[in-house]
Amino acid sequence: MSDTVLASGKLPAALLRDLLATDEPTLPELLLPPRAGEDAGVIAVADGALVVAGDPVTMTGADVGAHAVLVNANDIAVTGVRPRWFLATILLPEGVNEDEIRALFSGMRAMLKKHDILLVGGHIEITASVRQTVVSGHMLGYAPDGVFLRTADLQTGDVILQIGTAPVEAAAVLANEIAAAEQAVSAELWHAALGALNTPGISVIEPALRAVSLGAHALHDPTEGGLSAGLYEMAEAAGLALQLNEDAVLWFEPGIALCRALEADPWGALASGALLAAFPADGAEAACRTLIAEGYSAAAIAHAGPGAGVKFSDGRALPRYERDEVLRLLSAS
Repeated sequence: MSDTVLASGKLPAALLRDLLATDEPTLPELLLPPRAGEDAGVIAVADGALVVAGDPVTMTGADVGAHAVLVNANDIAVTGVRPRWFLATILLPEGVNEDEIRALFSGMRAMLKKHDILLVGGHIEITASVRQTVVSGHMLGYAPDGVFLRTADLQTGDVILQIGTAPVEAAAVLANEIAAAEQAVSAELWHAALGALNTPGISVIEPALRAVSLGAHALHDPTEGGLSAGLYEMAEAAGLALQLNEDAVLWFEPGIALCRALEADPWGALASGALLAAFPADGAEAACRTLIAEGYSAAAIAHAGPGAGVKFSDGRALPRYERDEVLRLLSAS
């Protein structure tokens, strides 16, 4: 027990594991119960499985409806299942006007249409409980054959491909929320960061499903805490160690530039838009070549082995950020 006051952001990993631990037997219909490192839950239904996930967007008010669609859709996609249905709880601050609400819905509906996802319900209200708009989303997908992937399915000997660059989400949030960002980097980099939610984008739906078709048997979506948290979560879910090739990591230059200018470490900055995909060693190189040929950014950045933790090839431990670097900057601004 501890009376230590916790900072805003994700709960410490050890506390989360403790909260999710239970002695109660798992019911047979719960195919994937809540577990640290897993992005979704899975429930057995007739002739298949329902995949469910929930995530809020709290760090930015910029295009927050579309943002919420994407982060929740990613959590379904990394189970190897296409996201299909979306619910949104939208909390609006006092003083919001009708045009702002219409713009939020317009952005959200456009993103749903782009990915062929249906809005099926939710709730919306204006409340003094929030200072900026908060969208808490819930996404569902359906696996008709009942087959899905777990982050914990990472195996000894697997090669981890990074598909997509990082930190794309951090770039978008910093450019939209930190006043000093515009003057911190060149105009070209700032404009690229400002629109990063759409270009290159933070969706991993299609690369995740393509990776599965090429033989990936574990996927993870690094989000809060950056690539660092994503790699640690993947390793811990499987009870394995990862050895990391630092030189192979794919970086998004506007995100890197903003992080450096604002004195944040890009390893610990919001990383939606990147995907970690585990392949058997004998198929990883071919999968990587195929993904690159099809227009994806892809590189082999790590491999899994016995042990624990994430280390660079020279033995140094990858720094871990219990609090996302973007959230740290936002809290200080």
